[in-house]
Amino acid sequence: MKIRIKRVYEPPDKHDGRRILVDRLWPRGLTKEKASVDLWLKDIAPSTELRKWFGHDQGRWEQFKERYLAELRGNSEQIQLLKQELNKGIVTLVYGSRDEEHNQAVVIQENSGLFH
Repeated sequence: MKIRIKRVYEPPDKHDGRRILVDRLWPRGLTKEKASVDLWLKDIAPSTELRKWFGHDQGRWEQFKERYLAELRGNSEQIQLLKQELNKGIVTLVYGSRDEEHNQAVVIQENSGLFH
């Protein structure tokens, strides 16, 4: 079971499988057609409070990961939805952040054991 990740602004690819948006907010300037998102799991995204606290400050990355994982563990409904999608085949988590190394999709991918 492999979870791929990519920016939602990158063109869809035939190898993406199911494209799942994991942002709480819809990406700016992107139509639903252009995003080519199969499912929007906005409630799996970090809480608004955590997202604002983090503010893409790389100095807070380790603490953000810990806090976000705690949120994920308390969010069994969203974890179950993602598990169901993973059981269907290839999944690509898409996100809007410009930072490709410090975002929620990276945390989900690095902790894919939560979804077995």
